[in-house]
Amino acid sequence: MARLHYLTKSAHARNAAQDAGLTVTDRTLKTWLEGRRSSSKASLGRIDAVYRAVRRHNVARHLLKRLNRDGRGTRVEIHPLDQSRVVRPLQRVVAYRTMDVRRWDRIVGSWAVGDYQGLDDVWTTDVLPDLGSQWGQYEFCAGVGFAA
Repeated sequence: MARLHYLTKSAHARNAAQDAGLTVTDRTLKTWLEGRRSSSKASLGRIDAVYRAVRRHNVARHLLKRLNRDGRGTRVEIHPLDQSRVVRPLQRVVAYRTMDVRRWDRIVGSWAVGDYQGLDDVWTTDVLPDLGSQWGQYEFCAGVGFAA
């Protein structure tokens, strides 16, 4: 119900939900919101998928504004791969790095649409070259987390 309320709380939210694929009638929405009828499993799955798409789009807008900071960028930490499962003598000592990232548009844009290849391209063309000669230690990225 919370996700359904999120998708129907304003005209803008309803339009975004329709654009993302929520195609139920106003009458059906009204009966769901009033609790007179419950939705099927298939409808719940569609509501969940549409909610995730709309929410990701809204979060991306907020992140972009916070991370770009009017062109000043944001200081980030880049941690190397977790080597806890590697036998002790074979572990590499790689420290985490900090750097300022000023170009967040492509990173957040790729994340917002779930374009993992786009994220990889941005990582290798925009971020890695700024690490200098040690870029190879951070070439393979297992995850990107935003905590803005």
